[in-house]
Amino acid sequence: MSVTPRAAAEGLLRMRDFRLLLAGAAAAQFGAHVALVALPLVAVLELDASAFQVGLLTAAETAAFLVIGLPAGAWVDRMRKVPLMIRTDVVRAAAMASVPAAGVAGVLTMTQLYAVALVVGVATVFFDVAHQSFLPRLLPQNQLVKGNGALETVRSSAQVTGPGLGGGLVQLLGAHLAVAADAIGYALSALCLWRIKQPEPRPEAVPGASLRADIGEGLHFVLGQPLLRVIAVATGLGNFFTALLMATQTVFLVRVLGLEPGAVGLVLSAAAIGGLAGALAAGALAARWGQARVIWFSPLVTGPFALLWPLSERTGGAALFALGSGVVFFGAVVYNVAQVSFRQVLCPPHLLGRMNATLRFLMWGTLPLGALAGGALADGFGARAALLCCAAGFLTVPLPLLLSELRRMRDLPTGPDAVRPATPGTETAGATVNGAEAGPDGRDRTTPLG
Repeated sequence: MSVTPRAAAEGLLRMRDFRLLLAGAAAAQFGAHVALVALPLVAVLELDASAFQVGLLTAAETAAFLVIGLPAGAWVDRMRKVPLMIRTDVVRAAAMASVPAAGVAGVLTMTQLYAVALVVGVATVFFDVAHQSFLPRLLPQNQLVKGNGALETVRSSAQVTGPGLGGGLVQLLGAHLAVAADAIGYALSALCLWRIKQPEPRPEAVPGASLRADIGEGLHFVLGQPLLRVIAVATGLGNFFTALLMATQTVFLVRVLGLEPGAVGLVLSAAAIGGLAGALAAGALAARWGQARVIWFSPLVTGPFALLWPLSERTGGAALFALGSGVVFFGAVVYNVAQVSFRQVLCPPHLLGRMNATLRFLMWGTLPLGALAGGALADGFGARAALLCCAAGFLTVPLPLLLSELRRMRDLPTGPDAVRPATPGTETAGATVNGAEAGPDGRDRTTPLG
């Protein structure tokens, strides 16, 4: 008897520890998406920041992925994941709580916002690597796509409701007080994680192991896998232009389209509906079209809608901007669920932290660069010109995927041996790959941005 997607999802929700992991993710993501609106508005409305300063703030939030992304993976592989995630949640809650406290005292500055963004960014690097490395321990391999889909659904739901509430709170209470919702979200996340009972022994120390060797092992694994390499390139491109968007969209919506804080929140919430739809549809699309096809097809079809951002005008521009974001992020979430699930299955358990951190370094290390580029472009040529460059960039994201083996595959292999490049003269016609019939060229025909 086959198991329907709904039954599979209900099966996951019967697992107490997964429910707690999901609830913690919901609390943290909800608060973070309130802050996604509130924190830039603190800079724009209360501190009169320039476009470049807003870009610098966005860069500070993501700089840690570039600076400590690689060693973080080696450190995470030496620690128990749940206690580490709890500690990083507590740090993030305390850092974000300092913003409303300083605002009430009348001493809030851009320097403090930069410092808070850096601290939260460092904690987030460790949290995210530990979180992605813990999920395969909690769920069996055949449930990872459903588990990642559920987490993406939570994140996308927070994207829908969080910015709208954030904009409303900014208009009602002021931007600095609205940031308190983020601190509360991180505190609730820590409480949920503290209640998880999944046994998690401390990783055994490897005699003679060094940080440099551990980092090298993670790099060797990722760079030695052709499919992981091309996914890293495409996702890095996508993240560069996503950060460019994040650095300029608040300035554009407030100063070009003339929207009030509540309307800014609603625009970002409406755009996030696409991400939620993508999370809900990812499993079904991968099953129907194939996981490999979904990875390259989703950004190819949805990326051109980014052109709606710079075309937005004061009359009807908010709806056009939201439509463009909704379609683009529908494709981004479908892509992300497919590629994250693939790499979790592919990687040996003892390398999960280093694999995830190496990919985060390669893929998320472009975020601060994109944010700085967005701030500089908006300052020098205007926010609309920056968004035009951003939209053009999104059209390039599928190119590395289309030039790779992915374009000739339906589904992704499920083991390290299956993704090694074929050597000349290897006999593959008619062979089977992971029990699936291969095509005449020996490729498997069955079955983020992270």
